Formats: sequence, C-alpha cells, structure tokens
Amino acid sequence: MVCKRKGAGVPACTPCKQPRCASPPRPPDAGAPTEAGGDAVRAGGTAPSPAQQQHEYGDADCQEPPENPCDCHRDPPPETPDINQLPPSILLKIFSNLSLDERCLSASLVCKYWRDLCLDFQFWKQLDLSSRQQVTDELLEKIASRSQNIIEINISDCRSMSDTGVCVLAFKCPGLLRYTAYRCKQLSDTSIIAVASHCPLLQKVHVGNQDKLTDEGLKQLGSKCRELKDIHFGQCYKISDEGMIVIAKGCLKLQRIYMQENKLVTDQSVKAFAEHCPELQYVGFMGCSVTSKGVIHLTKLRNLSSLDLRHITELDNETVMEIVKRCKNLSSLNLCLNWIINDRCVEVIAKEGQNLKELYLVSCKITDYALIAIGRYSMTIETVDVGWCKEITDQGATLIAQSSKSLRYLGLMRCDKVNEVTVEQLVQQYPHITFSTVLQDCKRTLERAYQMGWTPNMSAASS
Repeated sequence: MVCKRKGAGVPACTPCKQPRCASPPRPPDAGAPTEAGGDAVRAGGTAPSPAQQQHEYGDADCQEPPENPCDCHRDPPPETPDINQLPPSILLKIFSNLSLDERCLSASLVCKYWRDLCLDFQFWKQLDLSSRQQVTDELLEKIASRSQNIIEINISDCRSMSDTGVCVLAFKCPGLLRYTAYRCKQLSDTSIIAVASHCPLLQKVHVGNQDKLTDEGLKQLGSKCRELKDIHFGQCYKISDEGMIVIAKGCLKLQRIYMQENKLVTDQSVKAFAEHCPELQYVGFMGCSVTSKGVIHLTKLRNLSSLDLRHITELDNETVMEIVKRCKNLSSLNLCLNWIINDRCVEVIAKEGQNLKELYLVSCKITDYALIAIGRYSMTIETVDVGWCKEITDQGATLIAQSSKSLRYLGLMRCDKVNEVTVEQLVQQYPHITFSTVLQDCKRTLERAYQMGWTPNMSAASS
C-alpha cells in the first residue's frame, strides 16, 4: 500500500522496511516527467526537484507491496445484509404474524431494538391470555398500565387472577370492546360490574361457565353498555329472566345471544329479545327452560340466520316449521336432541328453507324419508347430520347422496342400520361428499397424521 501524503505542511512518513522478496524500487526515468512535474511543465513552470518529489510523495521505501498481488484488483467484499436495516413498519408487519408467545419469549429476546418493536402498541390491542396460569392480578395491572388502548382481551381458564385484576384492567382500559372469560369460576359480579361501568363501548361479553355470576351483573351490562352486540352466558346457573330482560331492553343492537343449560331462563327472556332486539342474527337457547310458546316469538326476527334449539323439551314440529317459513334468511338450524322432530317437519324444512345450508338432526325421530326429502326438495343444504337416528338405513344414505346437488357432508355416526360396506361404496362414488362414521373418521385422522409426517412405531407394536 502506498503511503501518499499531499501538502507542504505534512511530514514524510518514516521509511518502511523493504521485504526481502520485493525488488528494489525503480528510479524514475529522468527523461519522463512525473505526473506532478508534467502538470508543472504544462502549466508553464519548471519540473519539481527530486527532493520536492520525495517531500510530496514520501520515501520510495514506503511503497509496501500487497501480500497477494491480486488484492490490488479485487473488489471490496459486499456488506452482509442486516434485517434491522428494514424500515420499522416492515418489521412490525413481520412480527404481527407471530403469536403472543413467539413475540414475548423469542423475538423480544434477540436485541433491544426488537424488544422495543415487540412492545409496540398495536401488538397489545388484542390479547389472548387464555389458559395461562401465570396471569395474576399483578400481571394484568402491568399490562393495563403499559398499554391502555386494549380493545380485546381473553382470560379464559386463567385461575390465578381475581376480581381485583379485572377491575384494574377495566379502569385503565376504557376503550375495551371485547371481553372473554370462560370458566373463570373465581370471578363474581364485581368483575362484570367493573367492566360494564368503565367500558361503555363494550360490544362483546363471553363469560360462560361462571358460577358466581348473577342477575346483578347483567343489570349493569344492560343499563350501561348500549353498544353490546354479542353475549354468551352459557352455564351461568344463577342467571334468570330478571337479568336477561334488562339486557334485552337496554341493548337494542344485539346480534348474537347464546345460552346453555340456564334453567332459570324461560320463555319470558325469549319473548323479550324477540321484541326489543330486531337485529338478532344468532340465537341459541340450548337446554334452557324454553318451550314452543317462547320460541314462536322468534318469527319476528327477519335477520335471523342461525338458530340453536338443541334439547328443548317442549318444542313441537309446528313451531319449527313456522320459524323456517317466516325467517327467510335462516342458514343454520340445530334441532339435535329433540326426539319429537319427525319426517314431516324435515320435509317442510327442506321445502321452505330457501337459504338453509346446515341442518343438524342428531337423535331426532326421523327415518329414511327425511333424508330422501332433503335430497329431493332442497337445493341449498350442504351439511346434514343424522347421527344416532336409529331408523336411518342404507337406503336413506344412498338416496340423499344420489339426488342432492348441494350436499357436502352427511353425518351417520352410530346409525347402526347403515352398513359400513355401503358407506365405503358411497365414499368412492361421491368423493365430493364427506361421510362421517366412526371408521371413516378414524381413516381421515390417520391419513392426516401420515401427511404431517407421523410414522407408526413398529417396534412398540411388535412388543
């Protein structure tokens, strides 16, 4: 490398020791002016003296040849690409595809820059903390203090926190829109009242299987959360018509309501929701103390698209047929565990359900005629489940598969009069239809396992 110095004020470098393998420097040709000298001559002056040249360029011994002669012609190596050179917006987009665990336990530990990105507010607007026993009151308080713009949180199956943590969360996150807390049996009315009081924009409340929840909590929701659209109070056994009616009268924008095994909820609640909540689209009263006298009021709901009436002990065929006739937007109807539903009712459903896509008839009093009617009259039904219907035979399964243009799924679980050989033939003849039996489901499960790389342990099987 040539040690080149310019300017009169810069001293010449110390002469470098000449390597033994290097040839002595070639003296400049007296007849050939140097570059600087040539410039001076062209400019009309005299060529610089050797002393001046030495002063300008340094000693010739300072020219140290490269160890590898090819180095002087080699391009500098390209810079190694660094992901951190990407704009923050791109990295945030990448991190948005990670789960909460992946961001907190992996990405945030790479470097401080990534940690700061993982703490960006957009990642803390929707939190799924379900089934994490590390979630305590202290953790909820820290999360709420760091990110006060949380709009959705799921704390289902978190048993280590209490009403105190939920109260702090509600107080610090007034913009909360969706609150889910299934199976948090330690929570009481205190938590739901805090959420209702501090989060007036609340749209979704799913708190199924909370034994301590009573009508007092529901009354606060009904009076303070006018934007509620989606509620789930299944298996909250202390809830009664008193609290449900307050919600029905106060939350007029409700679109979804699901109840399950709420024995204190009767026809009065069904009637209240049908009269005051015209935007209802999804209604479920599985196992509640509801009868046809209350269910008939649902015919007022012109936007009703999904109806779950499983295990309604006093539900008659006429009520079901009337609902299907009047609710033209109905796309899913679940009548499982209603032994009174018969072939005539299913025939009317097939004829009148112009937009019906799903029909569930597990453990109903139907025969092959019901399946034949569906195949003959319905052009829209894609899913039919007649599991545990003991009178279904090979004939019904075969004829609906042959005649239906829309069928994509047929549930035949524990239809003991349907021969498995017949089902195997149907699987081959109608590959676009999924037939569900114990054997067929086992085959599909095993096939998926093979596709995911599972291999049977033959040594364990042989031993």
